[in-house]
This record gives sequence, structure tokens and C-alpha cells, in this order.
Amino acid sequence: MQRSDFHYELPASLIAQFPPARRGDSRLLELEGAGGTIRDRRFEDLPELLNAGDLLVFNDTRVIPARLYGSKAVTGGRVEILVERLLDSRRALAHVKASKSPRPGTLIDLEGGGTLQVAARYDALFELISGGTDLLALMNQCGHIPLPPYINRTDQQLDLERYQTVYAERPGAVAAPTAGLHFDQQMLDRLAAKGVASARVTLHVGAATFQPVRAERLEDHVMHKEYLEVGEETCSSVRRTRARGGRVVAVGTTTVRSLESAAMSGELMPFRGDTRLFIHPGYSFRCVDAMITNFHLPESTLLMLVAAFSGHERIMAAYRHAVAERYRFFSYGDAMFLTRRC
Repeated sequence: MQRSDFHYELPASLIAQFPPARRGDSRLLELEGAGGTIRDRRFEDLPELLNAGDLLVFNDTRVIPARLYGSKAVTGGRVEILVERLLDSRRALAHVKASKSPRPGTLIDLEGGGTLQVAARYDALFELISGGTDLLALMNQCGHIPLPPYINRTDQQLDLERYQTVYAERPGAVAAPTAGLHFDQQMLDRLAAKGVASARVTLHVGAATFQPVRAERLEDHVMHKEYLEVGEETCSSVRRTRARGGRVVAVGTTTVRSLESAAMSGELMPFRGDTRLFIHPGYSFRCVDAMITNFHLPESTLLMLVAAFSGHERIMAAYRHAVAERYRFFSYGDAMFLTRRC
């Protein structure tokens, strides 16, 4: 398939710039993968779509305040930093924007206090190192929530809470696993009371998730890598779900990539490391039966993933329906409930 097969027209007015007043106060478009039936629902209807014995799998990554502003210590030139990945307690890989790219050894004084040094450059990314300060602590002191590029405003106090899932535990993401933003504790309690089980994976979403696909042929696209962990407890939960006839329901495309990466051998096994798994039409799913997801950018790898899951024509028809019905799109927008096409 071609990149252009995943294009759709989206009015800018449908790109959500703020979250809804309350978590879960959003719409839910249901798409049956087997027949292509579309239904307009509310997110509060989710328990009606799940059965006792199903397993919801969440990504428990936590968004870090990865956007930093500062200036070069010697020249005073302005610098904007977007951390891509924490390497250890003092080192990170980051995108650095400046009028002139900093060389190794350059010191950057951060707004809010603290200093970083450029240790090395690897293509588009720079290795940065803090002095004697824990880097995450430094980011918590002076960093900003890294809102996506399609949100045309600076981060605000509300984003500290709302661009984070209620179950986020493990710091490391620079973009939220946005399907999880709809869940509040009340919804989690309702699902548990119905007999829907839950499990966790961790995938630290990188800034590259927003990068466009530049190759016209999908097979020529080089997928960015992201770090993930799938533990034995989650693998056991999936096996128990299968044994009782339940479905594995992934909350978000990051959870899909985590489970499918851990099942590449044909059987779900504990996994820890990087994945470059690129899921697009033609992919055979090994683990996931249904998913909850937000709406994704035109010609993006995430749109290609959901097209592989529910069928290209059905997904594109669902997106056209969502535009016509004025659903809210992207990170702070509405959600979809998808079942696998076969």
C-alpha cells in the first residue's frame, strides 16, 4: 500500500486543543471489524462493550516534563530541548533546537535553574548530561509538559494532570498514551465490578511518534524505536483470559505494539527492550482482539496500525463518518472502540 492511501481531510476546527471538562466526558465511535458496522456512543457506554472475563491491558508509562528552555552559557543563544529518552539518572537523548547546533562540550543554562552539557551527537539526537543533579529531578523542577505539535498553545497547569493517565506509574514517556486519558477511577471501578480483569505493560512513548511517514511505499518506511516491558504477570493474565474464552483488549496503540512485539515468536513471552515493530495492513495479529484508541493523524503509522486491525476501507469510512459527525480528534479528542476484522 501507499502512504497516500491513508490520507483524509480534517478541518482544523476538529483538532481538540483542550481536554473535555471531565475525564470520560467524550464520545466513543464503535467499529465492528467483522462487518464494518459503525455506532455512535459515549465513552461512558464502554462497560456495555466489554464482557466479564475480558482483559483490559493498560500502558502505565508516565509522561515526563520533557520540554526545556535555556541558553548557551557562552554565547547566550536560545535553546529549546525536547528529551526523547532517559538513558540513566544523569544522561538523556534529546532533540535540540538552536540557531546553530551546539557542539560537544557546550553548556546550556536552563530556565528555572540547572545546567546541561552536550556530550555527543548521534544524527538528529544529542546526548545531554546533567552535573551532579538527577536529571529527572531537574526536569521536574524546570521542565514543561511536551504537548503535541498540533496543540497550538503553551502548556498550562491543567496539562500537568490531564495529559497523564490516572494509572501512570513509570516515568519515561514524552507523549501520553492518549487512549488511557478517558479513564477515571469511577470507570475503572465499574469495569472491575463487571468482572473485567486488567493488566499492565510499559511502553515509553517517544517524540518520534509524531513524525510523518515520508516514504511513499510502506515497506520503505523505517520505524522509530521505543522501549517497552511486558512482564510475566501480564503474560499469565493473557493466558488465563484465553483459557476462559475472554478477549484481550488493548488500551491504546502503544499497548498493541507492546503485546504484539512480545508475541513475535508466536507465543506471548516476557519482553524487555526496544521495538521497531511497524504494524500496517497485511500484518497478522497474534495477541490483541479489540482495542480502545483515539483518532490518529493522516498518513501516520498509528492510522496504518488501526487499518491493519479493522480493515483499511472500514477504518477510512469510520474516519470520514467521524469528520462528518464532528468528533474531536487526536490527543485530547474522542475515542474509538475497535474489534478485529477476523
